[in-house]
Amino acid sequence: MALTPAGGLRLHTQRLPGHGGPRPDGSTVVFLHGLVMDNLSSFYCTLAGPVSRAGHDVLLYDQRGHGRSDRPPTGYDRATSVADLIALLGSLDLDHSPVHLVGNSYGGALALHTALVRPDLVASVVLIDAHLTGDWIEDMTDTLSVAALGLEHRALAGQLAALGRRKEARLTAAADALLNHTTVIEDIAADVPFTSRDFARLRCPVLAVYGQHSELLPGARELALSAPDCELCVLPGVGHTVLNEATEGLCDALLGRLGAPAGAVAR
Repeated sequence: MALTPAGGLRLHTQRLPGHGGPRPDGSTVVFLHGLVMDNLSSFYCTLAGPVSRAGHDVLLYDQRGHGRSDRPPTGYDRATSVADLIALLGSLDLDHSPVHLVGNSYGGALALHTALVRPDLVASVVLIDAHLTGDWIEDMTDTLSVAALGLEHRALAGQLAALGRRKEARLTAAADALLNHTTVIEDIAADVPFTSRDFARLRCPVLAVYGQHSELLPGARELALSAPDCELCVLPGVGHTVLNEATEGLCDALLGRLGAPAGAVAR
């Protein structure tokens, strides 16, 4: 693991080489995690290993304000986060050929935005129950605001530390710092949902993997109708927690899209 300079920040990165050498297309798979309590470990413990063993080079990184990356006070809007990604690809010399972007939850919105503003950098997009249309921005900012108030007034990190729950205390303290000491909530509130016109402009293939009971599924259906090349895969029995509760089905779908046979998940 390393801290990589990118656009004035230091972003915590982890690279995994493809087993048996890179795939013939030479493209790297870049994973984009979700907000606040999420970081690169969410993918490291689920999808990154199987993708690497299937022969694909992998890049994981903590987005600004998350994990071990720098936490600047501002710059948490979608466009700036995408600029961070583009700068990181340049720093790692990965901007000479398109990469595959895999985004979970809010990370999916970043993947899709990247494909719209820099189509030359994106070979394909895989969305994992990503926020796309509707009232999700208002719902998310409301949820984050409530969480911020709770963290600010309950001193939860200190309580967890006193109980010896150090890892949980660190994660809670990091969430408090992000929500209460940066502009992340205001920046996300200022973003706008994607539209069918945005979907129609996509030039790369898209795989959208959503839970059967996810509240975000209508946006995925709109994407599938509007995008030139989009496959919608709905996994039964789960909601928004596809990454953790339907990992095997998700991994089979992902490896099938990237070029590995279904059933390649390590047991």
